Amino acid sequence: MRKQRPPFTPKTKTPAQKPDKATRYTIEQPDELMKFLLEKLAHKGRNTVKGILSRGQVSVNGKKTTRHDHALAPGDVLTIQWNITAEEDKPLGLHILHEDEDMIVINKEAGMLSIAGGEEKELTAYWQLTEHVRRSDPKSRIFVVHRLDRDTSGVMLFAKTEKAQQTLQNAWQEAVHERSYVALVERKVKQPEGTITSWLKESKTLLMYSSPVNNGGLKAVTHYKVLQNSSDYSLLEVQLETGRKNQIRVHMQDLGHPVVGDKKYGSTRNTIGRLGLHARVISFEHPTTGKLMRFETAIPGKFLRVFAPKA
Repeated sequence: MRKQRPPFTPKTKTPAQKPDKATRYTIEQPDELMKFLLEKLAHKGRNTVKGILSRGQVSVNGKKTTRHDHALAPGDVLTIQWNITAEEDKPLGLHILHEDEDMIVINKEAGMLSIAGGEEKELTAYWQLTEHVRRSDPKSRIFVVHRLDRDTSGVMLFAKTEKAQQTLQNAWQEAVHERSYVALVERKVKQPEGTITSWLKESKTLLMYSSPVNNGGLKAVTHYKVLQNSSDYSLLEVQLETGRKNQIRVHMQDLGHPVVGDKKYGSTRNTIGRLGLHARVISFEHPTTGKLMRFETAIPGKFLRVFAPKA
């Protein structure tokens, strides 16, 4: 029987204090709070205005109110605090590295689904980013460009327009100049660098099988270089020439050094409490401007701590 996955528990951070940023209105005639806000903030859309009110960003005469039907009287001072964002409205398990009119680049934590599949109903990066863009425009959408496994952390792209998505996906091999991962694998990898080539085919049980000869699957090519090692572990930089499902995980098993925590593909230890795979760098041509963009994230501390001298 398949083990039930424990619920995702994101890290929490104490937000830094921001300088006061507010808009104030002096009420000139009797009105209802929601009606007044919709008139003054018409450019933001009804759902966004409702969110501002429900998050406690509105106060009347210095007292916060979330009631849509709050009665406003002449002389009342209404204040909207723009730097107040409820903790529950901040994305969980991801950090936005870059956002423009065409795309969003994020650093996803391990344990967060990129996008729900099938009947799954849980928090995903896709759902949260959709909510994020709809706060400024209820008609906004998010489009998936590529995915990371749930237990893989790191940098990934989402498009904000269908045109940007299609531009990136249709020319992925040409548009992406660099895509590298770090993998913490079991035991000492003796060869300082190498390339693994095989054909990957998915079974009915959703397991990817690797063959050194064409088995009717997809050709996969992975390059690796040892960054650090010990008798128990090796930290590898991994470059993808192709982007197949579970490619790095299967190729590390082929190498005889499965990714730490990857029981599905041969790992026998999970000393770091997560899968030892992180998408560290992506470099690509912007789908609209053509400008070369590069994003690099830090190697997770857990990957490095296994090499620390024992006390």
